Amino acid sequence: MAQNITLETLCSILTAALDQHPTKPLVLALDGRCGSGKTTLTNALARQFPASAVLRTDDFYLPPAQRAHGWEQTPCANMDLARLRDEALRPAYAGQPVQYRAYSCRKGAYQPAQELAAQPLVILEGSYSHHPLLTGYETLRVFVTCSKDEQVRRLQEREGERYANFAARWIPLEEGYFAKYQIAENADFVVDTTL
Repeated sequence: MAQNITLETLCSILTAALDQHPTKPLVLALDGRCGSGKTTLTNALARQFPASAVLRTDDFYLPPAQRAHGWEQTPCANMDLARLRDEALRPAYAGQPVQYRAYSCRKGAYQPAQELAAQPLVILEGSYSHHPLLTGYETLRVFVTCSKDEQVRRLQEREGERYANFAARWIPLEEGYFAKYQIAENADFVVDTTL
C-alpha cells in the first residue's frame, strides 16, 4: 500500500534524490483523479525545481480519426501512450532532449514541435501516466487524489456547464483504469490535496 505524504515531504524526497547526482534523470510520474490537483502540484514542483522538464499526458491524445470504434467505453483508448513513451518519455529518461508535437483536442490539430532540454528532473503529469505501457521509464510514482466532494466542487468550477457530461464520461473511464491496474495501490506515494 502506498504511503500518504504531503507536498513538502515529496519535495524533500526529490531534493534528497537529486542531491545524489544520479546518472539518469529522476522521472516523477503524477497520476490521479481528474480535479485532484495534478497540474497545480506539477506547476508548484516546476517552480521549486527550475531544472526540470514537464511532460503532460494531455499532449498525447489521439486525433478522433485514429481512435478505435467504441473508444468512449475503454479507459486510455483516446490516448497515444506509445507515442508518449517513444517520442518523449524514453529520451527524457535517457537524459536526452525531447522533441514532440502536442495534439490539441480544442484545436483538432497537432501543434508546432516543441523541444525540452534534458534536465535532472522530469515530471510526467496527467491521467494514465502510470499506465503499464510506460512502466520502466519512471523513477517515482505518485498518485494524486482528493475527496469526492472536493473533486465535484473543483470540476464544477473548472468545467462549468460542461460538468455533467464531463463527469458522466471521464470519471467512470478514469476510475475503471485505476481499478484495472490498481494505480493507487501500486504507486510509491499518495498525495491527498483535499482542503
